[in-house]
Amino acid sequence: MTIKLTRAFAAGAVSVAALLAGGGAALADCGIQGAASVRILSNDFEALRLVNSTAAECASATVTVTSNATAEHKNIQVPALTANPAEYTVAMVANNSIVPLLNAGLIRPLDDLVAKYGASLQPNQLIKIDGKVMAIAFMGNGQHLFYRKDILAAAGLDVPTSYEDVLADAQIIQDKGLMQYPLAASDKPGWDLAAEFVNMYLGTGADFFVPGSAELAIDNENGMKVLATMRAMTKFMNPDYLTYDANELNKVWDAGSVALMNQWGSLAGAAIDPKTANPDVAANTGFAAAPTIGGGTIPAAALWWDGFSIAKNISDEDAAASFQAMVHAISPDMVKAHPDVATWLVAGYSPGPAAVGVIANATEGAQAYPMQPYMGLLHTALSTGLADFIAGKEDAEQALKDVKASYDASAKEAGFLN
Repeated sequence: MTIKLTRAFAAGAVSVAALLAGGGAALADCGIQGAASVRILSNDFEALRLVNSTAAECASATVTVTSNATAEHKNIQVPALTANPAEYTVAMVANNSIVPLLNAGLIRPLDDLVAKYGASLQPNQLIKIDGKVMAIAFMGNGQHLFYRKDILAAAGLDVPTSYEDVLADAQIIQDKGLMQYPLAASDKPGWDLAAEFVNMYLGTGADFFVPGSAELAIDNENGMKVLATMRAMTKFMNPDYLTYDANELNKVWDAGSVALMNQWGSLAGAAIDPKTANPDVAANTGFAAAPTIGGGTIPAAALWWDGFSIAKNISDEDAAASFQAMVHAISPDMVKAHPDVATWLVAGYSPGPAAVGVIANATEGAQAYPMQPYMGLLHTALSTGLADFIAGKEDAEQALKDVKASYDASAKEAGFLN
């Protein structure tokens, strides 16, 4: 059964700006009563490892807390939660990874648990699907503008706010001989390339699909504008741009060879870390919201959230204990002790310099990564269908036809289209 996502949620139910503005009290302890088992499945990066270890503080003589942090979590989660009882009681999720769990009916509504144990949570942390709370968000991410203060100053330029400005500034920087290749982007064919299209298309404010259906709706003026912008940027990129994913972007940034790029907020800290980054580049690195596109008014970048859901196929006792342990794990006290690990969506969070771009995206109206159950099929179609276009081997019209053909075939196979 496919769960229908509300239009409001698909467009972005999590307001990072509102989340960051609130306040709240921390839990004194986990408060778990009776015997229970808490079993956490998560992705494997620093912030989630921190959340897992903080949840482990809830272990006692009657409560066990275990966790599995693995990059394979997306492949594991559905079969693990399909078992009865489920192998894990908690699934760490994000905009895209929650969808398979929703479609398979493997996670439970959390409204009762929020009412009993969620006093420290803010309203906009509550991820609602068709009116029911299905996940709790605790951190945000997104791609936003990295810029070189010294290069812009030498060129007599302000921080660009649109992709049209970015292209004009790149021309000036190049003409002045300040940099040969002032731009970079995650244009490596695959997931990264598709994300570049998704980011820019979100900035147009247009729908990816015909409202209320799985029919693709990107073969239009907005899709053409996005592709034209992506192609125009390659003029100012290193000829090796097809090899650049997000990790490679940070390397070329640190080498001092790029003046402007859209990059993940979760990698901003590494770009300005005085212990590990190029000190000259780090000192001149600034962050801002992602540029707008085509006269739009919102940052052309997806907002992402990470959070947790509770498995359906477990006892109510384990569900309650798991929820309490996770609320403890993402408490304001934990965030206060570790403010620089993530852009936290938790009451009382005071953002540091590395969080500027993600917060700017949110406050200026960036939309959440779409959560329709067929969005993953489109992302996959974009990842392959745009490869020849970004390499300069085919035109935009053919690229959009390729994407549509690939998407339609997958959507029909999955039962989303007739």
